Amino acid sequence: MAAKRNLAAALGRWSAEHRKTAVFGWLVLVVLVMTLGSSAGQVNLTEADYGTGDSGRAERILQDAGLTEPAGELVYVRSDGLTADSPRFTEAVADTADALEATGLVTRVRTPDTTKLVSADKHAVLITYDVKGDPDTAADRVQPVIDAVEKTDAAHTDVTLGQYGAATGLKAINDSLGEDFVRAEYTALPVSLGILLAVFGALVAALLPIALAVTACVGAIGLLALTSHVVPVDGMTNSMMFLMGLAVGVDYCLFYLRRQREEREAGRDNATALQIAAATSGHSVLISGVTVCVAMAGMFLSGLTVFEGFAIATIEVVVIAVLGSMTVLPALMAMLGDRIGAGRIPFLGRRRARRAATGTPRRDSVLLRGVLARPAVFALLAAAFLLALAAPALGMKTEKLGTDKLLPEDNPTVVVSQQIEKDFPGSPAPASVIVKSADIDSAEMKRAIADFQAKAVASGRTGKSIDVTVHAKENIAELSVPLAGNGSDATSKAALTTLRETLVPDTVGKVAGTTALVRGDLAFSVDYNDQLKKSIVPVFAFVLGVTFLLMLFSFRSPVIALTSILLNLLSVGAAYGVMTAVFQHGWGASVVGTEGIGAVESWMPLFVFVVLFGLSMDYHVFVVSRIREAYDRGATTRDAIAHGIRTTAGVVTSAGLIMVAVFAVFGTLEMQDFKQLGVGLAVAVLLDATLVRAVLLPSVMLLLGNANWAAPKFLRASRPATSGGPAAAPTAPERAAAGR
Repeated sequence: MAAKRNLAAALGRWSAEHRKTAVFGWLVLVVLVMTLGSSAGQVNLTEADYGTGDSGRAERILQDAGLTEPAGELVYVRSDGLTADSPRFTEAVADTADALEATGLVTRVRTPDTTKLVSADKHAVLITYDVKGDPDTAADRVQPVIDAVEKTDAAHTDVTLGQYGAATGLKAINDSLGEDFVRAEYTALPVSLGILLAVFGALVAALLPIALAVTACVGAIGLLALTSHVVPVDGMTNSMMFLMGLAVGVDYCLFYLRRQREEREAGRDNATALQIAAATSGHSVLISGVTVCVAMAGMFLSGLTVFEGFAIATIEVVVIAVLGSMTVLPALMAMLGDRIGAGRIPFLGRRRARRAATGTPRRDSVLLRGVLARPAVFALLAAAFLLALAAPALGMKTEKLGTDKLLPEDNPTVVVSQQIEKDFPGSPAPASVIVKSADIDSAEMKRAIADFQAKAVASGRTGKSIDVTVHAKENIAELSVPLAGNGSDATSKAALTTLRETLVPDTVGKVAGTTALVRGDLAFSVDYNDQLKKSIVPVFAFVLGVTFLLMLFSFRSPVIALTSILLNLLSVGAAYGVMTAVFQHGWGASVVGTEGIGAVESWMPLFVFVVLFGLSMDYHVFVVSRIREAYDRGATTRDAIAHGIRTTAGVVTSAGLIMVAVFAVFGTLEMQDFKQLGVGLAVAVLLDATLVRAVLLPSVMLLLGNANWAAPKFLRASRPATSGGPAAAPTAPERAAAGR
């Protein structure tokens, strides 16, 4: 090997020489960051933080004025045998209202006597109320209210009661996610450990990556709590970060450990093997980590705070995982020496041990021999298969999924929501016009509001009852406007457009010094989707451009950099196609315990693209580094490719299985968006670690031949080292495998 140094080699050498400092320094760092984070507490996103566009600006106007709207709730009362004017029905309604008031947690309880919310068939009514206090924490306080309604329901057998609203809907989501994520976290750990036991055949070697990945996640959780005071995060970011951190952390350690053991099996002493692993696999881990972080940084161009939080969380856990892999891991490996193979599992790893003892080279798999013999055929078949998987994505439809689609259809909250929608179409979620003026009580503003009410009703796009709430002290008025349609269909969207582009500008919007903005569920969804659409081009351009530059810097080859981009795009396209087929069209949806819902969650394509583009570079950098390493030692391009695929196939497959297993855990969650995320990531990683890296990559590189290494003179002159440690000739197994 070339006796050159790189940062990874230097860190590995320092850690091996200062073992106690590296290990105890790591533990102190993790404990310190976690303690500081716990003391500071985590700041979660508020309702206004999620918004964007005009609806987001309207939310912030209310928030800044201290007029945050309380969480609104509905109690649905229905009887198939009784009508709303029946004595027993009205008694049930009255008892429900009394029960709500008795909790002391609600305000503005209104019965159908005042709201006139009675279904067309007169067999159902709605009771409305607001949860007292901060709406962002209402879900944490609403349980006694739920209990009171359930108790009333049990006392009136002639009617059925159900609840739906901002607080109960969020509570249902939080309960589902909380239970599922706890189960997911506990499932991911033993699954990862089982795969590592199969890979290493030894308990100590298997436990080491798990321990480092978990401590990295713990440290990252503490760090996220600190940074959340600058950029608040979604409440479920910690759980997502844990699973992401576990996947990358274990992978990074796996790359490092397997290379060190490979060098030991080749006959090198422990110190030399560790130096080589640090300079090669450690260097690959560093490049991969930087690529993931840069790709995730593309989310800052999305314009959405929730994405910024996800980006920061992922970057933090990846940085800590890389730091641990390059410092504390080599220190522990130096401490343990060959004891890293302690706790050997019977029957596991025997073939590798016999091969190392006898000097027998690895045999090429049937697949690799086929690729080497007919690269054009295999490249065509692999590309055609990936393009076929990607084809459904051409018809992908995205939308911001509501509670009724996020949760399983048998969830009580979803059932009540669907019943309300059936009996009261469009009524639960009116739009709201927020008017902020220099003088909200002026005669001119009063005339404008009255003009708005008249024109809105005359347009036929809204309901006839438009409520006006004036906050004179804050100079703000809220106009509640029921939209035509069911609240989310084309009719409602057309009504929202009329409201924003005609009714508001022509009335209250004309008053000098006035800001008038529309908010509400539909307005939020439309603005959110519009922002995502606007951010796709800059985010994609940033990630593609920076990834190309990183690969160019790492391998000093424009061809390899461009190939990296194209192969990753095929993986992403296949993931999009599978998500569209399963979740939009319902093909095979029962396999993951769901059904086709006609759309993919609106934030999914952007998020999956960024995550996959970062993570897939783990395998790409690892494989291409081994190929380049062999080429630099004098192998022909064909022999270098064969060597790189041969020596990385096992570890890449194992690493891929761990990531697939961890991401598949997302697919077991009840929430529809996390099912989509889990299936998309698991399928893409599986294809990337097998078909792309084992078939398409070597096929394409074989077809390109020496063009892989073609580069301008200034790039060749500045090519960095990808190996390090003492100079070493190829071992006997390596020479035999290469045919030299």
